[in-house]
Amino acid sequence: MHKLSLTAVTFCLAAQLATAQIKLPSPSPGATVMQTIGTTDLTVMYSRPSLKGRQPFTDAFVPRGKVWRTGANSPTMLTTSTDLMVNGKTLPAGTYAVLSIPQEGSSTLIFNKNKTTTEATYKQEEDALRVNLTPSETSEKVETFTIDFSDVTDSTAKMNFVWANVKASANLSVDVNKNAAANVDKAVAEKPEDAAVLQAAASYNVSKGRNLEQSLTWIDKSITMKENFRNLFVKSQILAKMGKFAEAVPLAQKALSLGQSSNDPVFPFFKDGIEKSLTEYTAKLPAMPAMKGSKKTKKA
Repeated sequence: MHKLSLTAVTFCLAAQLATAQIKLPSPSPGATVMQTIGTTDLTVMYSRPSLKGRQPFTDAFVPRGKVWRTGANSPTMLTTSTDLMVNGKTLPAGTYAVLSIPQEGSSTLIFNKNKTTTEATYKQEEDALRVNLTPSETSEKVETFTIDFSDVTDSTAKMNFVWANVKASANLSVDVNKNAAANVDKAVAEKPEDAAVLQAAASYNVSKGRNLEQSLTWIDKSITMKENFRNLFVKSQILAKMGKFAEAVPLAQKALSLGQSSNDPVFPFFKDGIEKSLTEYTAKLPAMPAMKGSKKTKKA
């Protein structure tokens, strides 16, 4: 009877372990890699298998010429917050399963719209994008499969897949100016009565020379709400971009005066820029016509 009781307890414990959500060590632990390119946020979630004495891209382990989930366990996922160019081809903003087909000289990188797809359920017609990668040999052997980003600028980066002595990279790029402009317009649409947002939006636009008339409306509204040296300086910059230097000069002078009397700890960082702009605006003012009779005629 005692033996039967122990058996029942064992079955109960086994059942609890099977149904409970218990975090246990995984032979291919999960990882999340995040990277921002300009204003675009990229997130990769994947599981990282290790070699453990095996050689990948062989018939026995991650075979060549067959679809691979580019990791282990759950499908590898990529999320991009904006449209992304991969090797010159557009991948729309969204979340995708990342699969690949390893080959000797040219592998295929796949972004699939079915977020639950695996090797067994993969359908090519669900692909959002396919690009070719050229694998190369690395000098150092990498034990654990790695996805990372390198060579990051404000509009480009490389997405790297590294394992054993093999590395393959995809060239990524984003339209940072288009994305930033969209963010500016969205911010104003969401907070049209926020003086700081209007000032920041107008400042960005003038730095890019875009939508100057709209920006002038925004900065006028910001000044009406709360006049300060920042929004006065932005308005002077907009007017100067429009060639209205006679209007820009007094605004820059007022911005300088307000800043000097504001005790704002940030003003010293603006002071040189305002003074330089004021000098440039003044130099571009049209010359004043000479007054008639201002010169005396010499008698013979």
